[in-house]
Amino acid sequence: MTATGHSRISTAHKNGSSTIGKHLRVFVRDNNVDQALRALKKKLQREGVFREMKRRKAYEKPSERKTREKAEAIRRARKAARKQAQREGLIPMPKRREAAPRRAPPRF
Repeated sequence: MTATGHSRISTAHKNGSSTIGKHLRVFVRDNNVDQALRALKKKLQREGVFREMKRRKAYEKPSERKTREKAEAIRRARKAARKQAQREGLIPMPKRREAAPRRAPPRF
């Protein structure tokens, strides 16, 4: 995080630009850094940063990349078709899970 509370995801590029995507901002309220860290991790998870870091850990051959991207596209297409079929009533909607009761914060 920077001094202003911004978190930047950066890499070096040939054209000189070094920032990818948008800035993530997490506020620390009442000096509760643990809560801010959890919020940051959740945002990074939603943005896919951890998945991207894991993927970039080792070199990926272009043929492997094509195979992976094709499999991802097929997975997305199947999911979209399944959702559409559910909306049209061709297959039943998934059963909703009840939300687990929230835990009380620890007392000090």
